[in-house]
Amino acid sequence: MLLSSLNPLAVARGDDLPDAVRIGDDVLSRSDIVGGAGALARRIAGAKRVAVLATPSAATVIAVVGCLFAGVTVVPVPPDSGPAEIAHILSDSGAQAWLGQAPEGTELPVVPVRVNARDWHGHPEPRPSSIAFVLYTSGTTGPPKGVLLSRQAIAAGLDALAQAWQWTSNDTLVHGLPLFHVHGLILGLLGPLRVGSRLVHTVSPTPEAYARAGGSMYFGVPTVWSRVARDEESARALAGARLLVSGSAPLPVPVFERLVALTGLTPIERYGMSETMITLSTRADGERRPGWVGLPVTGVTTRLVDEDGAPVPHDGESIGGLQVRGPMLFDGYLNRPDATAECWTEDGWFKTGDVAAIDEGGFHRIVGRESTDLIKSGGYRIGAGEVETSLLGHPTVREVAVVGLPDADLGQRLVAYVVGEGVDPDALIAHVAGELSAHKRPREVRVVDSLPRNAMGKVQKKLLG
Repeated sequence: MLLSSLNPLAVARGDDLPDAVRIGDDVLSRSDIVGGAGALARRIAGAKRVAVLATPSAATVIAVVGCLFAGVTVVPVPPDSGPAEIAHILSDSGAQAWLGQAPEGTELPVVPVRVNARDWHGHPEPRPSSIAFVLYTSGTTGPPKGVLLSRQAIAAGLDALAQAWQWTSNDTLVHGLPLFHVHGLILGLLGPLRVGSRLVHTVSPTPEAYARAGGSMYFGVPTVWSRVARDEESARALAGARLLVSGSAPLPVPVFERLVALTGLTPIERYGMSETMITLSTRADGERRPGWVGLPVTGVTTRLVDEDGAPVPHDGESIGGLQVRGPMLFDGYLNRPDATAECWTEDGWFKTGDVAAIDEGGFHRIVGRESTDLIKSGGYRIGAGEVETSLLGHPTVREVAVVGLPDADLGQRLVAYVVGEGVDPDALIAHVAGELSAHKRPREVRVVDSLPRNAMGKVQKKLLG
């Protein structure tokens, strides 16, 4: 293994693997990574925080691992960030330099990342509690907040997933996700390094690139899997894999079912966020149910509460605010003690801000965000996700987002934004009323060409309405 299980993110030489990481046309062996990261670590030793423009490149791999060697906190910056967002991230994080590529006009010093440099000297193991990353959230309710992730939290999260997914050094992980979020960076890069498996990063997550990669595990967001499911030839090429893992947003049930039909594989769905990493997942050796994200991973406990903090029954239907505890949770928001305090209960539970249902067997179904997906209409509490799932079952609907818009009579009325072909709004309203309950039907269906999404494929509902 490259990342030892003895210390949270300590590097062990182990046997070399000639193609440990492949990113586009670049191939790095384990010794390339250890030697290159070691050389960088010597040059940045003593720094506190550095920024990395997280392009899908060999330089990003060396930069991240070099910082882990040196105990320097990484601040990943999305390569498509605008000047205002970059300025906020740099100012808020206190990054002292850029590692490798830097945007034009930067005032920070730039430390080159030499992929071919080598240094084999050892480095003192940083404290497990030290902060490895400051990951900035999407900032839907204001400027992005810096999420503090420690080495020990990352180790706990990755080890729990290795157990749940039976992830071993024999696997080859394939994905083309961005390297500045938990999904692509922590799970998708550090996961293979810690487990000792190969990584093939396709740079762009196209169906054709996934089909060519020949992996045993594939990561994707629902947008990726929707495209794969529409490309029958590429989808069938994944039939030799072991696991298809979907996350960062709910996987539409029709896409789930088409992937099963084309690949013979039942997708793994999991749930997490920047602040918690992955806390819920279906298992490699367990039940996988469309629309459900499974059970708590090792070390995690969950609970559902209503608006008054009272427990919500685990009957698979009643919904409540999801709260979690576990060793992979973050250490708070950088420079935001107010925001940090707001998201924790007095008895030590993290308030995810998501609405969920739990069945008698402990299986979890995420309904959506409390702020945008819990709709109060005519005295009823309605989960937008349940209505969206129903609409996605209609053959004319390809994508959908349900929101609650102000209504003088109902308080909020359900409005569905639909992408599809031959959409009949009245037929869709009747479809939902027939499948669910009359009070859960959309009062209005608006046909649109596309839905606003962020880099991870999540629909930005605050932009609708």
